Amino acid sequence: MIHLYCGDGKGKTTAAMGLALRSAGRGRQVVIAQFLKGADTGERIPLAAVPGVTLLPVPDQVKFSFALSPEERKEEAERYRAMLEDIHRLCRGTDPGLLVLDEICAGISTGLVPLEPVLALLDTLDWEVVLTGRDPAPALVERADYITEMTKLRHPFDRGIPAREGIER
Repeated sequence: MIHLYCGDGKGKTTAAMGLALRSAGRGRQVVIAQFLKGADTGERIPLAAVPGVTLLPVPDQVKFSFALSPEERKEEAERYRAMLEDIHRLCRGTDPGLLVLDEICAGISTGLVPLEPVLALLDTLDWEVVLTGRDPAPALVERADYITEMTKLRHPFDRGIPAREGIER
């Protein structure tokens, strides 16, 4: 089944990683691919030590999509295309597990990740899949079996407080 954690509120990645831990705890294979994020996010450290969890590599730092030059956008788009190919290779022909595509919705809405290969993956893979991010494409909403929308009622960022290590990153 396909899980979609979307909305402008905090908790989309947290929910996805919680489900990843639950699945790994039951002996399922877990593959986590993060889009628009670098290696400096706190969830990667403990998840790397969990048996059965495969974290696809990401750069140390990633710029916000709006800050990318045209050449950097092209490089990031190519990196994501290659990541989707890696996911196909890792998951095809194996026992079903859990695939987390963290921030895939934002990757698609910013134009860095093409929608069609993601839809092809969802339509052909016999795994549980979690999609996270803001502004999910209608085709993702249509395919989702679970949809949870995180709604921001209040957030410290609105008062100028940046993301805090161990809480938002």
